[in-house]
Amino acid sequence: MPGFRTNQNGKAYPITPKKGGGVVVVAGALACGVVAVGGVGGAGTAGTAADSAATQALRGKTSQSKGEAKKGRYEPAWNRLGWKQLKKTGQKAATCVAHSFGQVQEFFARNPCTALDRTLLALGDGSGGTILVAISWVRMPTAGVAQELEDLAHVQGTGNVTPLATSLLDIAGVEFTGEYYDSDRRGSMTVIAEATPADGGADEAMMRAVVEVAKEFPPP
Repeated sequence: MPGFRTNQNGKAYPITPKKGGGVVVVAGALACGVVAVGGVGGAGTAGTAADSAATQALRGKTSQSKGEAKKGRYEPAWNRLGWKQLKKTGQKAATCVAHSFGQVQEFFARNPCTALDRTLLALGDGSGGTILVAISWVRMPTAGVAQELEDLAHVQGTGNVTPLATSLLDIAGVEFTGEYYDSDRRGSMTVIAEATPADGGADEAMMRAVVEVAKEFPPP
């Protein structure tokens, strides 16, 4: 059965699956030893060791990248992960209802934000691979309301802040689905980050590293 969380008004609500939850399934399978390893004998062991080394290397790069992101250093942050920032655009808004959808939009109708900053950028790996990253910084009246927003937006199927149109970067036919998603709350501000592959080039681990870094950037 799902657990329950209580909001600032004392109302209890169920904690349901979050956006970007696929990584939990993988991690759980690994922990239970369910994931099959290819090869026989030593080949399987070697593959596991190589995967572990690659995972550790990515964690190190991600940590360094997050350090750059917290300073607002976009290009160095992405370079740490082996990507180059190709394009970047942003917009400001005074309200959030017109720039959201689903239950999140209904939440904003009841709890208006005080400001919204959105950024959209494209990353390239130098070999034709492209990732689109959308970041939203939502300022709410109080820290409690900002936390409620993060909790709601983090649940799959509840809607979200609408990312800027990819056409602003001259890219068509790409949508954000919430598969690669992360968020954070800093005081009365909620930060929402999404990423989506536009043209190959990144595996699941890298995509999750990208959103983990993206949520660390300060608002424009």
